[in-house]
Amino acid sequence: MKSLRFLLVLSLTIAGFLLTGSAAKADTVLTLVSPYQSGSGPIFEFDGTLTNTGGATVFLNGDTYFGDLPFVAFDDSPFYANSPLSLDPGDTTGVIELFTITAPPYGPGSNFYAGTYEILGGGDSQTFDVLASEGFSVNVTPEPSGLVLLLSGMAGLAGTLRRRLIR
Repeated sequence: MKSLRFLLVLSLTIAGFLLTGSAAKADTVLTLVSPYQSGSGPIFEFDGTLTNTGGATVFLNGDTYFGDLPFVAFDDSPFYANSPLSLDPGDTTGVIELFTITAPPYGPGSNFYAGTYEILGGGDSQTFDVLASEGFSVNVTPEPSGLVLLLSGMAGLAGTLRRRLIR
């Protein structure tokens, strides 16, 4: 009976340590102002705020993104230019530009691109844990004048090919 009680206390202690370790990453909150953007582009700016809700200072050491953005240019230099080096407990950055996406108006396949933006950092300037993440997406809609130009170019190409085939 004592060994069963010991195992129960040990497993609850281990579970507590595991939950505490994962909760530390949730101490920094990233909020994008407009995570879902649509327009003719080609440049889409993503602004947001970072807030330290934990009890210790966090260092903001970098950022990264993941997603289906093979034909899109991702620029994270605004994060390095606009964010502070660290956030004390309770501090917030206010609204700052974090990154930009440059998307072509006529990409192969879909013109919808989605991804996840992550802030990296931790308790010191050498830690690169994921502090916060937020999903984002871009829906590129071509301008009407660009669409007319594309269609007239395709019509001219079709006319040229037809004349060559008739001769």
